[in-house]
Amino acid sequence: MDQSSFVPVIEVTRGEIVESLHFGAAAVVDSGGRLVASLGDPGVVTFLRSTSKPFQALPFVEMGGMERFGLTEREIGLMCSSHSGTDEHFRVVGEMQKKIGIGEANLMCGSHPPFHSPTYRAMILRGESPTPNRHNCSGKHTGMLAQSLMRGQPLESYLEHDSTVQQAIIKTFADRCGVRAEEGELGMDGCSAPVFAVPLRAAALAFARLADPSALPPARAEACRKIWRGMTGNPDMVAGPERFDTIFMTAMQGRAVSKAGAEGYQGIAVHPESGRPGLGIAIKVSDGDLDWRASGVIAVEILRQLEVISDDEAAGIDKYSPHPIYNWRKLTVGEIRPCFKLKKY
Repeated sequence: MDQSSFVPVIEVTRGEIVESLHFGAAAVVDSGGRLVASLGDPGVVTFLRSTSKPFQALPFVEMGGMERFGLTEREIGLMCSSHSGTDEHFRVVGEMQKKIGIGEANLMCGSHPPFHSPTYRAMILRGESPTPNRHNCSGKHTGMLAQSLMRGQPLESYLEHDSTVQQAIIKTFADRCGVRAEEGELGMDGCSAPVFAVPLRAAALAFARLADPSALPPARAEACRKIWRGMTGNPDMVAGPERFDTIFMTAMQGRAVSKAGAEGYQGIAVHPESGRPGLGIAIKVSDGDLDWRASGVIAVEILRQLEVISDDEAAGIDKYSPHPIYNWRKLTVGEIRPCFKLKKY
């Protein structure tokens, strides 16, 4: 990854001094494939990580998986999620597995402590250890296992790159991005599933087509709409308390999908309205944004500069607008703020 592909996007101040800078790149593409705006190099190639989850679920939904197993939109939202491992997430993924006819033992994602600290503290007090269903990717893996059942494939091979399930996902994702399947770079994600790297503008196109699938074949267009409703109608399933995807989609009230990925990746899809086509936005923070303080602020500022949201709406998402930094005594010591201007085409 060439650092020259990135530009300063977020300033972190202390007093009147800029103490730290985050660098990033972004592409904004409409559903017709036109590059609308960019930051840095919109062609930079990088892994989407968990931002790809809506597209990993797409073949299952397109095959009629919701109907086959009687799944709800809430469960589809969880299938596209990087959830926080709360008791509600744990309950919903367990119910989904019962409907499908699999169990937690079938998941090959591993386990980690829940992202939601109060849940993890309560588990410690109960003497309960994290299991795969608490993993943020357990919904995705449950969907992949369900697709294996539908395709008559062995459950134990569902993560193999050359399996029928993963090949279908790779082909579908490449098609949504407007690239050939062999052009994308493949790697292994933290949950052991295959993960893809494509140019930012290609990923942005995939999100634009999720927002406006009207030009797609009918079955795929309807599958995109089901995923849209599953995510926008259940933002608490897609992430969790105090996390950007949940806060942002709740505030947008069905107008946008948001999906974060590890290492500073963020995807946004904005529904068409008032003559404007659907928009897709792909963002990469070059330092990985490990504490998640930059990517959400960048996303909200991009939407403000595109006039998709008003200044008042942006300010209403206060945690992800310019905001103060406090010390341990709750005294204001600085600010986190965007420092970029979109290049518009």
